[in-house]
Amino acid sequence: MRHDASTQWMAPTLTTKRLRLRPIELGDYEKFEKFLASSRSELMGGPYKARAAWGVFCHEIALWYLFGYGGLSIELQATGECVGLMEINDGPLFPERELGWQVFQEHEGNGYITEAAQAYLHWAFQERKLPTFVSYIDPENSRSIAVAERLNGLLDHNAPRQDPEDLVYRYHP
Repeated sequence: MRHDASTQWMAPTLTTKRLRLRPIELGDYEKFEKFLASSRSELMGGPYKARAAWGVFCHEIALWYLFGYGGLSIELQATGECVGLMEINDGPLFPERELGWQVFQEHEGNGYITEAAQAYLHWAFQERKLPTFVSYIDPENSRSIAVAERLNGLLDHNAPRQDPEDLVYRYHP
């Protein structure tokens, strides 16, 4: 699906009961870099050094211009604190359009990722009319597997993947 980059590159702001998904801001980078430098990022190719973390951060923003979707920061409506990141990845590094997420350690276990993902998937299916997404999940990542299952993701054993060990969960409208 092509989109007109001149008119559709602006990231939306989405709200849920507790969260605001908003365009990524430079002020989010410090927390994002800390997450990517930690052992918690091992299940997504990390830990990353500062240069690579900056590249991943910029990738999340650039996707909006290239595809009309990309990364959104997740913040608490009550305090404005950034608690993680939700993204739709695409391009030559991904066999299929991917729904991905990161939650900062101090905010794990609160259901924020499931809540944010439900809002983002709804927006992508309704506003962008995207037909399907996958999440590539390391088999050791039990928390992300639980999120994918709460999102009604179906395990797709035949989906293409870069890492043959990854589990692939597929989402449909």
